Amino acid sequence: MTREEIEQNYSEEKLLFADGFDDAILGVAQQFNSLSVAYDKDKCISILMTQDEEMTRDDAEEYFSFNIIGSYVGEHTPSFIYKSWME
Repeated sequence: MTREEIEQNYSEEKLLFADGFDDAILGVAQQFNSLSVAYDKDKCISILMTQDEEMTRDDAEEYFSFNIIGSYVGEHTPSFIYKSWME
């Protein structure tokens, strides 16, 4: 699912997007009565490393945890799916 498809199909929901991570969108997640754009966490990490070639995987994980996962911006805050187990 693309950002454009989500904006078109869920226009009444005012869903929030994580800027720069459109290639990691999986779709829309629902928890109770709230919807959010769902992203592939591993793809987000890869995108961070591509944007900054000097960023190691550990650096990207730390940045992601603090600046992305740690950013609650209200109802419809994006969700991040862990498709693989990482220690």
